[in-house]
Amino acid sequence: MTKNGIRTIANVTCIALIGAAAAMTLAGCMQTPEEKAAFAARQAAPTPVVMNATKGEAPTQSGLSHYKDGYPGFGAPLTAANVQMSDDEAGGLQKKLTALGAQRNAGTISEAEYLRRVAEYRKLAAEHGAETLSEIAN
Repeated sequence: MTKNGIRTIANVTCIALIGAAAAMTLAGCMQTPEEKAAFAARQAAPTPVVMNATKGEAPTQSGLSHYKDGYPGFGAPLTAANVQMSDDEAGGLQKKLTALGAQRNAGTISEAEYLRRVAEYRKLAAEHGAETLSEIAN
């Protein structure tokens, strides 16, 4: 084999390896539509909530620290927007619901009473969020 033949084989091999490396690199960059949608959802900005001052009063200072010019500073740790349910409250509600189910299974309350209470709890669950938001807004 001549020098030119060996050089040609080496060049072809080199080009093939570069092409294979490029193909593998591009294959690693491909994403499914679900992965693209999940990535876009993570990158989307959160929806802002604007709360107006109530009854013409000046808005109160939030839990954020403020600079001298009045702009909020985000260096201080944030607090919850609302009071969270305590473990005792959650346990109490769980006991109530467990007792209601046990009474139904034991037959100590009528089916109509059980359904009335279930409807009451479902109505509370459906309306409580909207009522609380309206109280916060006013």
